[in-house]
Amino acid sequence: MSVVAIIPARGGSKGVPAKNLQRVGGIPLVTRAIIAAKSSGLIDRIVVSTDDSAIARAALAAGAEVVDRPAELSGDIASSESALFHALDSFATDPEITVFIQATSPFIDALDLAEAIERVRNGEEDVVFSAVETYGFLWSLADGGAVGVNHDHATRPRRQDRDPHYLETGAFYVMRTDGFRAIGHRFFGTVGVAVVEQRTAIEIDTAEELELAAALAPFIDSAAYASPIEIDAVVTDFDGVHTDDRVLVAADGSEFVMANRSDGMGVRHLREAGYPVLILSTEVNPVVSARAAKLGVEVQQGVRVKAAALIRWAEERDIRLERIAYLGNDVNDLGCMAIVGWPVAVPDAAAEVIAAARIVLETPGGYGAVREFADLVLRSPRPHHDEKEMGSWPSQSVAPR
Repeated sequence: MSVVAIIPARGGSKGVPAKNLQRVGGIPLVTRAIIAAKSSGLIDRIVVSTDDSAIARAALAAGAEVVDRPAELSGDIASSESALFHALDSFATDPEITVFIQATSPFIDALDLAEAIERVRNGEEDVVFSAVETYGFLWSLADGGAVGVNHDHATRPRRQDRDPHYLETGAFYVMRTDGFRAIGHRFFGTVGVAVVEQRTAIEIDTAEELELAAALAPFIDSAAYASPIEIDAVVTDFDGVHTDDRVLVAADGSEFVMANRSDGMGVRHLREAGYPVLILSTEVNPVVSARAAKLGVEVQQGVRVKAAALIRWAEERDIRLERIAYLGNDVNDLGCMAIVGWPVAVPDAAAEVIAAARIVLETPGGYGAVREFADLVLRSPRPHHDEKEMGSWPSQSVAPR
């Protein structure tokens, strides 16, 4: 049966500006949704419906198709169903199964999604949606005070004596397209529940929920992810990455740093494999350029705005930012980490940098961190030229954070 995933992702968001492009675990939310859909292994076509050019670029870079959503279907009051129908109407023929995925759910488990698709495909249910099991006592507020919703407040049975209820996570809805067309909304016929783990059920609507998801990502992603690193270039900070961030100061004021020879070998292997390497640093000490010369790589030092310098460097070499890895350790690296596809942190990096990273290495800066990352890159299959042009699929996992 043909299966199409539709990911509505409009640009406007009042609670969290540019919400669908916000990063969790170093990956934009819309990209995470695409990764989950692809990783299910059962979806034939993935489409992002958006009114925003930046979201469209991110979707195309991740390998999805894009449907341009008109303004009248992109406002605060527009329903998700309207976006789904608009996308379906753009197809030559309807798929037999429509999978509605929300990018605001960053921790969709591909296996949960695949099982839900199988249940609809096998005819077990017409609709299957993601939910968490709850035994919570729910209340509503009325003029006369709080009123029990799913219980009699005069009776407090034990958990083991009660049946659970199920709370929608909003992450995904799998449904037969013909039934969706006929009824006009996502619930019809026989409805089933895909029970997912509580820790994966967060839905991002506020800045606080975004912060919580970023904090959870190292624990959730490390358990579910371990995949190829698909890049075309490596850019690194210097102090704290090639060094341990310490400096030896002589009586005359001259400064000395320690570098690691294994990092040099890692850089050599990257260069021999055809990966451009750039050292990008705010440091003005000539030791930075001296080390870069020793390694045989490009260097830009004394840079005030590192992200702007990185953008220019990438444009001059026709390298897409989403296919660049940036290794950093401190807050002045955050600008670069926010624009590349593979932000990487050393384990002793600042907390903000750890939170922004897609990969957190095991080796501290100055002790072989660059070599560790080089080895990760070189163990990953490098895509063919046509795959890079069309946008490559990140798999459901990345190297452990």
